[in-house]
Amino acid sequence: MSCFGGLSEVKLADAVIQAVIDQMRCKVEDKINEKFKDYRAVIFRTQVVAGLNYFVKVHTEDKKYLHLRLFSPLPCNGMDVELHGVEYPKSETDELKYFDCN
Repeated sequence: MSCFGGLSEVKLADAVIQAVIDQMRCKVEDKINEKFKDYRAVIFRTQVVAGLNYFVKVHTEDKKYLHLRLFSPLPCNGMDVELHGVEYPKSETDELKYFDCN
């Protein structure tokens, strides 16, 4: 039996998720070479692995969104959250689902 799980149900983003993505804003903007007017977490899903994967839908301006894949190691490993992938551009109606690191 695997210790890895599927994605959680979609949840509304809160201040904790916003704080997690705020740590990654510069890395995200550098990765896709774009600066955002808005950068607000809307919804998220998690996946238990050897830590926690976050999949987050982020509103960036009028009708533009991006999907982030972040990894938070187990606390015993003492490491920071890492940016593992960005899907951009996305729309409001694009499903927030698993995607590989990029």
